[in-house]
Amino acid sequence: MASSLTCAGVIWAFLSFLCAAASCVGFFMPYWLLGSQLEKSVSFGTFRRCSYPVRDESLQTTVMVEQCGRYASFQAIPSTEWRICTVVTGLGCGLLLLVALTALMGCCVSELISRNVGRMAGGIQFLGGKCFILHACAEGGHGGA
Repeated sequence: MASSLTCAGVIWAFLSFLCAAASCVGFFMPYWLLGSQLEKSVSFGTFRRCSYPVRDESLQTTVMVEQCGRYASFQAIPSTEWRICTVVTGLGCGLLLLVALTALMGCCVSELISRNVGRMAGGIQFLGGKCFILHACAEGGHGGA
């Protein structure tokens, strides 16, 4: 199988894929913040949540739903900051996956990745990483949700 990547390029492709996969798993997992509410263990992230309160109109009380799931809609995400974080982190994941999958294809297809394409992929990867840095700075500046 011919490759358009050098040995360093193959290592870059492999590490890019591992980084993109870890970023996506972190994005989709609801364990960013852990705590308790109504004497139940709860956790949530920007995209999903576990054990969350729901108003039961028939009993006129709040009950805990003890399961994990995504928010019902984009507007159901608790705050504007969390919505922005979801979009920025999702964009970062998408960019990192795009570069990683292109780099992995470059391991199998000759002449797919030239020097200029490699530089462009590095720039896109930089932007994807920058999305995660912006997210971390925003979280640090606002103290979470």
